[in-house]
Amino acid sequence: MEDEQPTAVTVDRVLELLAHGELELTGLMPDSSNYTFLTEIKDEAVSALAIYKPRRGERPLWDFPRGTLCRREAAAFAVSTALGWNIVPPTVLRDTEPHGIGSLQLYIENDPEVHYFALRGDYDEEFKRIAAFDILVNNADRKGGHILLGSDGRIWGIDHGITFHADPKLRTVIWEYAGQPIPDQLVADLKLLKERTADAGDSLPGLLTELLDKPEIVAFRRRLDRLIQRPQFPTPGGGRSMPWPPI
Repeated sequence: MEDEQPTAVTVDRVLELLAHGELELTGLMPDSSNYTFLTEIKDEAVSALAIYKPRRGERPLWDFPRGTLCRREAAAFAVSTALGWNIVPPTVLRDTEPHGIGSLQLYIENDPEVHYFALRGDYDEEFKRIAAFDILVNNADRKGGHILLGSDGRIWGIDHGITFHADPKLRTVIWEYAGQPIPDQLVADLKLLKERTADAGDSLPGLLTELLDKPEIVAFRRRLDRLIQRPQFPTPGGGRSMPWPPI
């Protein structure tokens, strides 16, 4: 982000910018299966780059309801934030010209050659957190290129449009922790998340209800309970357990 010092820009400020800033499309992102635009977004004090994925540009999938991928992107951010894991960059659902409603996510500056496979062997703590997150949100597309080392030195996860299906769909490149226990601190965070999802006064249940269908929310809660009761990284099961292409 520009114009303000990075340390002075809070997540809430970024979300305000994404939700209300002036948007200008700068071009299509290469190698995307759906229409994905790099945009500049600004207001009177701050400017940044963001990724805009309009619902109109979503490629139909046989197993996911049409026009729902942008909502799943926003739901993934909501869960990542509620856990305190901050895996997903700030993301909002926004209706904007010229392509209508879609997800708008802060762009993370990164070297595209430095992805999961280049980073594997380091960042164990971060990768275990992402692996647990993917189980929880039922990520069907955790490619190596969906893990970034930002110019801020942090590990980020992006592209969460194919998540939260009611049926088991986990496809990921992160299988090296299979059979290992999920770290205690992550389990503690999951327990706190369960409390939030059961609290009628919390904003999270209502937000998920706006973004996901009822069977998807029921399945999400079952996965959360299962992770708490049996805190272990799974092993690959029957069917396809890796995304393609892997990067």
